[in-house]
Amino acid sequence: MTPPAAAPSRAAAARIVARGLLLPLVAGAACVFGFAPFHAWIVPMLALAVLFHAWTASGSALQASLTGFAFGLGYFLAGVSWVYVSLHVYGAMPAVLAAIATFLFCAYLAIFPALAGWLAWSLARRSPWRLFVAMPAAFVLMEWLRGWLFSGFPWLNLGTSQAPASPLAGFAPVVGAYGVSLAVAAVAALCVALVRSDAWSRSRFALLGGLVAILAVGGLLRLVEWTVPAGPPVTMALLQGNVPQNLKFRDETRAKTLIEYREMIRNANARVVVLPETALPAFLDRLPPGYLDELKAHALEAKKDILLGALERTFSGERFAYYNSVVRLGDGAPQSFRKRHLVPFGEFIPWGFRWVLDILHIPLTDFSRGEASQPPLVAAGTAFGVTVCYEDIFGEELVNQLPEARILLNVSNTAWFGESLASDQHLQSSQMRSLEMGRWSARATNTGVTAVVDERGRVVSRLAQFTAGTLVESVVPRTGSTPFVYGGNAPALLAVFALLAAAAWRRRRP
Repeated sequence: MTPPAAAPSRAAAARIVARGLLLPLVAGAACVFGFAPFHAWIVPMLALAVLFHAWTASGSALQASLTGFAFGLGYFLAGVSWVYVSLHVYGAMPAVLAAIATFLFCAYLAIFPALAGWLAWSLARRSPWRLFVAMPAAFVLMEWLRGWLFSGFPWLNLGTSQAPASPLAGFAPVVGAYGVSLAVAAVAALCVALVRSDAWSRSRFALLGGLVAILAVGGLLRLVEWTVPAGPPVTMALLQGNVPQNLKFRDETRAKTLIEYREMIRNANARVVVLPETALPAFLDRLPPGYLDELKAHALEAKKDILLGALERTFSGERFAYYNSVVRLGDGAPQSFRKRHLVPFGEFIPWGFRWVLDILHIPLTDFSRGEASQPPLVAAGTAFGVTVCYEDIFGEELVNQLPEARILLNVSNTAWFGESLASDQHLQSSQMRSLEMGRWSARATNTGVTAVVDERGRVVSRLAQFTAGTLVESVVPRTGSTPFVYGGNAPALLAVFALLAAAAWRRRRP
């Protein structure tokens, strides 16, 4: 009788692996279709419902953790595999090492949904209904932790997938991207609870009512006009030089790049002209003699303000300090914004990792941080809230330039990521920032996506990727403050901790 008993055991084990690991892995990978350029915003809700269903079927906190890890691994391997392009193609890391490093990075990111599974199951393991309260809160708490720990990496924040068309995007001006993530997670939990509840009982009607209420409130909030126009539109020219990253800092390319950008600036028929991040491939003080003076003279003659993505350096004591900056040229005193949130391994090397420089060949990995609080740049009489590259995925850090800033401006160089999903995903982050702040966003990038986004997160116009060109658009400055400008991430986090406390408190009741 032993063989017949063993066979069902193996079949049961196979089902556990499929439901607890393989299915969440596939669901995590499917989440990517919720983000740009696909914008299937309902997919993350369904994918998260698969994860939550697996958590409700878990027999231990360890099993819930493994399920969460599988989901996260699929999520990030599918969503941020473009890291391999940066390391291998442009960082000159050997292919095998780049693949290993990319996998390890995604495995690190997957730890956060694993911790969410452990936390939710540990708080509410004696009650499935308490688990439905704990799961959304635990997931969003760990998502926030991922965006903060070790300088943070909030890329593919679940709430960002809802920008701009989902009904849940209406929560963005009130509670920010993490609040939208909580709404997505709540919808997923309610869907699982509906599936697992008994036939049409009173509780099922309550669950359905809660689901409809979340979607309806989000949809109604989308109708609110949180900010108002603050004067006539500003004509902006966003330059996209399309300089290949592997050629950008070579001597034979540098002169050609400077000449081409100078001509693009001259030909731009706009009040404000914006160049991408590090558009000029040299420190400002090492540019050819007269180059900056020529640009300043043109700006004054044509009554333009030029915002340059440039490299600055200052000498203090015995060493240089290097800054990734946006510098204004035009009438009045010079002004610059210096990047505050640097990219680990790309712009600075974390303590203990200097050996990485022996493998990577990335120029300028020793930048200094700009001041934490910097005023908006003023051009054409309008204040611009500036972010450089991936700074604009940190929504709360942009708040300190509001409400003074009338337009959001991001300059980026996503050539590091080649023909991957990264550029469209980055554009969607700018769309979420517009929703949170109630402001138009203008993006000038080296290889794309150069675009203009309105205050509701909708793309007004954009250039094709990997083409050189100039995008001219009338951008509307806006004034006023959304609730998110006042509260930042605090309301969303308070809601998260309140739900976790409710799950823990109810567990301790007799």
